[in-house]
Amino acid sequence: MKTGDLLIKQGDTIKDFIYLKEGLVKLYRKSEQGQTQIISFGKPYDFVSLLSVFSDEKYNYSVSALEDSVACLFDLNEIKALIKSNGEFALHLIQTQNRASDRIIMNSLDLLQKRLYGRVANVLLYFSDEVYKSDEFELPISRKEMAQFIGMSIENVIRAISAFRKDKIIQVYGKDLSILDKKRLKQMNDFS
Repeated sequence: MKTGDLLIKQGDTIKDFIYLKEGLVKLYRKSEQGQTQIISFGKPYDFVSLLSVFSDEKYNYSVSALEDSVACLFDLNEIKALIKSNGEFALHLIQTQNRASDRIIMNSLDLLQKRLYGRVANVLLYFSDEVYKSDEFELPISRKEMAQFIGMSIENVIRAISAFRKDKIIQVYGKDLSILDKKRLKQMNDFS
């Protein structure tokens, strides 16, 4: 998949069990009013179809590539047969699904308790620590997508990033981002 390609479309019938082998994707939902809310991000080794695959016949969210990605699709009926015949495999899937759900719930609750600067710091630290494992990376989401994920306006996101840049916490050139003062960024995350 190329950047921007749709892997799962909200409302489509579930036929496959999808595993992300390489790349980065966003999981998001569109409301009836057409507003987009980013639920989570999927990185290598995530089962990106796991949130709906056993609970519904249709996907409740969409998944699109934030960067070039490779996904493996397995026939859902074969996975269901394997679950029925292999308890260890079934337990592993349940544990994986629970970890994914817990991560989404905990992240949502964590973000709700933060103010603007803490929310933006949280996202930047996520990409630095969890995705790229580097303080220098190309930010894979736009300011608008960041706003959709943290539940703030795009203007607020731009203001926070500008403040971080002015205070020499980060350096930004287009989508290239460098964290200059990780200690202060973590303080923003923890106390804002």
